[in-house]
Amino acid sequence: MTSTSGVPSRFSTPPVLITGMSGGGLSSAAKVLEDKGFFVVQNLPPQLIVDFLELCLAQDPPVEKVAFLVDVRTRQFGGNLRATLRELTDKGLNPTVLFMDARDDVLIRRFDSVRRTHPLQGEDTLYLGIEREWEITNGIKEQADIIIDTSSLSVHDLRRAIEASLGTMAHNRQHVTLESFGFKHGAPQDADLMIDVRFLPNPYWIPELRGFRGVDEPVSDYVLSREGAGEFIDKFVDMFDSMLGGYRHEGKNFITVAVGCTGGHHRSVAVSEELGRRLRDRGDIDVNVMHRDINRH
Repeated sequence: MTSTSGVPSRFSTPPVLITGMSGGGLSSAAKVLEDKGFFVVQNLPPQLIVDFLELCLAQDPPVEKVAFLVDVRTRQFGGNLRATLRELTDKGLNPTVLFMDARDDVLIRRFDSVRRTHPLQGEDTLYLGIEREWEITNGIKEQADIIIDTSSLSVHDLRRAIEASLGTMAHNRQHVTLESFGFKHGAPQDADLMIDVRFLPNPYWIPELRGFRGVDEPVSDYVLSREGAGEFIDKFVDMFDSMLGGYRHEGKNFITVAVGCTGGHHRSVAVSEELGRRLRDRGDIDVNVMHRDINRH
């Protein structure tokens, strides 16, 4: 039942398994996939996921796109999600694991805002509940194909990030996300590579440029024309080119490159845009550019 692309012939895209931290955006991710035509099954015990997929393959007409949302509550049924992933891989089903994450302080704020207790909190503090969940999910996070840190993402940014990943899943291409950020707001937790461009002169100190952003031509021209900027970008692209083959060999098709400056308004944005343009010119990878802190004060 497996096609030459490695996807079972009755599925138009590999099955997706959504998991991660409670409060990390699992329900939002499920909604995006539903809007994209996925049949989303929520909190099916892990040992039943294999049976469900085999049922889908046996049906006529089949379910062509299926996703599973599995959160920490399924532990009550027993079974092991990592073992389930191994069984699915052995059967040629090869699910794409999407792990939704967020910083502890953000998770605490989200639970407080809706006045909910954490599933693992019991009679203890919310923080202890989060710590217990982290211990359970960390092994799955290490196996995840895609990790999305939602700490600083708006609902629209989250949708764009997931949709970009879905496009990559559909045609089995590598996907690179370039995410600009400001160090003063904290570095992204989901980055595979991190670039610090604070060595470049800061347009913030030039009054006529301060109100612009790195996507605006005056700032972009200024940043990219500074001494060392062009050489740095050339060398990074060459280095990254040499890494892509190794990433693919290791089965890593989703790569996040974080580009940081002080506030995330000028230098990191301009450099991310230029790196995105250069990498798109390759023609064999999908590139998504995001600016996490561009409108943040």
